[in-house]
Amino acid sequence: MSARVLSQNEIDNMFQQTSANARRTELARRAQPYNFRRPDRIAKDQLRSIYVLHEAFSRSLASSLSAYLRAYVVVNLVSVEQLSFTEFQQVLPSPTVVATVDAQPFDSNCLLELNPTMIFPMLEMLLGGSVNTLTKMEREVTEIEQSILESIFKLMLRDLKEAWKGIAAIDFQIAGYETEPQLMQILAPNEAIVAVSIEIRIGEVSGMMNIGIPSIIIKMLSHKFADQWTIRKTESTDEDTRRIYSRVRNSKVELDSRLRGPNMLLSDMLKLKVGDVLTFDYPATKPLSVELNGKLKHRCHIVVSNKKRSVKILEPVDPAA
Repeated sequence: MSARVLSQNEIDNMFQQTSANARRTELARRAQPYNFRRPDRIAKDQLRSIYVLHEAFSRSLASSLSAYLRAYVVVNLVSVEQLSFTEFQQVLPSPTVVATVDAQPFDSNCLLELNPTMIFPMLEMLLGGSVNTLTKMEREVTEIEQSILESIFKLMLRDLKEAWKGIAAIDFQIAGYETEPQLMQILAPNEAIVAVSIEIRIGEVSGMMNIGIPSIIIKMLSHKFADQWTIRKTESTDEDTRRIYSRVRNSKVELDSRLRGPNMLLSDMLKLKVGDVLTFDYPATKPLSVELNGKLKHRCHIVVSNKKRSVKILEPVDPAA
């Protein structure tokens, strides 16, 4: 067979097809699957507001649990994400304790779950145990233990209600308990839910607490989240200014008046003997430096006030100078 010579057009078409195939391969690699049965219905800025809200809840809960259990309790917010109700059920351990919570005035239920790894240490402390004797256990709670735990859940819901007060007045009340998450049917399997994961630590023992909030509640409060986020970003009221000032007004700062002379070598300083004279070469009329927490703020002169050595502030110092 005779060798066939390609024309220039055929060569160009071949390179164009190769480039097009490479581009389609790259786009296919970068594509992400999209589940049309569970579209993302909560905006990222709303999730960010929910994260900030539950950070405040975590701090408040740490103080409340520490006082209630008479032990040092650490509470850390781990994550805030949107899941389907089925995915949220799969995250929860079995057995566990899940409280079904009425969120009035909304016609919907939230979920508050506390892992067994944290339940039994709390029960042990409520019944007189100490931090040093806490042990982890994983079994179903009895009816007596569940009734004792109710005070812990009410404490958590009280702080949760206080944290949500800035968004809406929601009355959280316990409607019932469940120990098997897979048996709960309060929402449709594909219903979107905001899952809040929080770690609780007492001594060497730690466990997780999970909160499930139906997305319908978040959607009904979407304008509240938008207003709250806008106010936080753009406004600082007089009341905020006064509150901040009241907290920092009694703060202590270190004030030094320094006479800064020349430097010297460490080897020369080690050779100093009794009777040696050091020349600072610093005129008596030259202003001294006043430093606040190590930062130069003012110039001053040495004076005597009520028979005590003092300094008289002459002028502020521009930090940019």
